[in-house]
Amino acid sequence: MAKTQRVIMLLLVAVLTAAMLAACGPANGNNANGTANTGSNEAGNDGNSNSGSEQQDAVDNPLAGKKIALVMQFNTGTFSAQYINGVKEQAEKLGGEVTVLASDNDIAKMASNLDQAVNQKFDGILIDHGNKDALQAGVQKALDNGIPVVAFDAAMEMEGVIDLQQDDQTMAQLTLEQMAQDVGEEGNYVKVWVAGFAPMERRQIAYEAFQEQYPNMQEIASFGNASNPLLDTQSQMEALLKKYPEGEIDAVWAAWDEFAKGASLAIQQAGRTEIKVYGIDMSDEDLQMIQDPSNPWIASAAVDPTDIGRVQVRYLYQKFNGDETPAQVILEPVYVSADNLPDEQISTNELSEYVEGWGSSEQGYTDWMKELE
Repeated sequence: MAKTQRVIMLLLVAVLTAAMLAACGPANGNNANGTANTGSNEAGNDGNSNSGSEQQDAVDNPLAGKKIALVMQFNTGTFSAQYINGVKEQAEKLGGEVTVLASDNDIAKMASNLDQAVNQKFDGILIDHGNKDALQAGVQKALDNGIPVVAFDAAMEMEGVIDLQQDDQTMAQLTLEQMAQDVGEEGNYVKVWVAGFAPMERRQIAYEAFQEQYPNMQEIASFGNASNPLLDTQSQMEALLKKYPEGEIDAVWAAWDEFAKGASLAIQQAGRTEIKVYGIDMSDEDLQMIQDPSNPWIASAAVDPTDIGRVQVRYLYQKFNGDETPAQVILEPVYVSADNLPDEQISTNELSEYVEGWGSSEQGYTDWMKELE
């Protein structure tokens, strides 16, 4: 009897052992859920899946993952904010990532930021303002390292660099001409402008032509400071309003929207409704002021700042793709007048409904780029 029990126990052990081995199974057998076991663990399977997905993404978009540095001289005001949004929006659509390196209007810091972008091996560099004297060495270093560069309002004029700019002379002509017509080609005005910036120098060319064309238009004061421009302009304009009583100033021509804001605030607070302001550049904040019936700012010539950012990125991606690119790209402006705007407040996103040509630039937008998006 005892012998029989031992035999039964041995048989049970053998059966249990066989069952356990079958459950574990060979590497290429079935797992406990009945699905094929490839011999890889769960983490390994996920890794292979991600790798395959990334490889497929690279096939679908060979330009994905580009790291782009946006090196800015300054990022003051809503114009710059909308410009940055345009850069980021277009880059993200094409699979890129943007890092903004602002320089607080310190040209030496800007040169250092440019050098930093090269040393950190960004795939591409966008430049916003600055000047050739300060940035040439850094730009050349970027080019020597195979990093493409597209500059906005920096006038680099270097082989291999695309210079993007607004049609500054036309913008100045549009606003100056309208100012002269509105005051009957004879009157006193204040000029707010600052030297040392490529777009300002181009606007100055048109201003000098305006002075010759309208000798009865008299500049009674000229000033401008790029550091804290709004508050500085407001302060200086307040002093001029005290110096020149009502009837002695007909208009203000501001060569930058930050200048126009400051002058307009001073005039509005003083209640000097006889003075009109003409500016250059446009942002949502500017548009609100122009639409305000109590505000003296009545017109501006501009390119959509968001469009500027988009176009700059498009030409950088043309560089990435090996396309043949122009040395210079000029953005055509539009004229925005309070007379053409609705009573209800709108944003620059809606401005195209009232101003033809606003926010619809297709410059640099290739067919392959649209497909890539």
